[in-house]
Amino acid sequence: MRSTLSVLLVSALLLPACNSNLNPVNWFGSSTPAPVTEPIEATNPLIPTRTGLFGSRRAEVAVYRGTPIDSITDLTIERVPGGAIVRASGISARQGVYDVRLTPANPEVAPVDGVLTFRLEGLRNPEVASQGTPASREVTAARKITDNTLRATHTIRVEGLQNARVSSR
Repeated sequence: MRSTLSVLLVSALLLPACNSNLNPVNWFGSSTPAPVTEPIEATNPLIPTRTGLFGSRRAEVAVYRGTPIDSITDLTIERVPGGAIVRASGISARQGVYDVRLTPANPEVAPVDGVLTFRLEGLRNPEVASQGTPASREVTAARKITDNTLRATHTIRVEGLQNARVSSR
């Protein structure tokens, strides 16, 4: 028993030091550069492509046609890992507002002179014409901002039709 144990112990200590094929660490060897055989396409292999009789039927990018909310009532910024969440609440002029979003003032979602500006917008249902109580017209939207964007930002501004709310560091 002692001799078997000592042989296993000695082989376990000496085998990683040798450069043989018995050593499991050396099974694949070190990497070496190799030429590319086929060019790599910039497509995602997990997204299926439709080819065939009718060709590709990808959906076109829809343009958001929201209108600004009447007034902004609250602006909250909460730190999360990797950035912050900007949450804004407002009161619409009429009931029936849906798909509320914080849309950036510029398409790059980048601060201008340290001010990151959003508009609180929503789609309006034309069939609903009643005004209702302020509580029934209240809407809320949120958006995540990355740490990279926050580094250049010192003020976050959310605008509505009648007012705007600002939060600064």
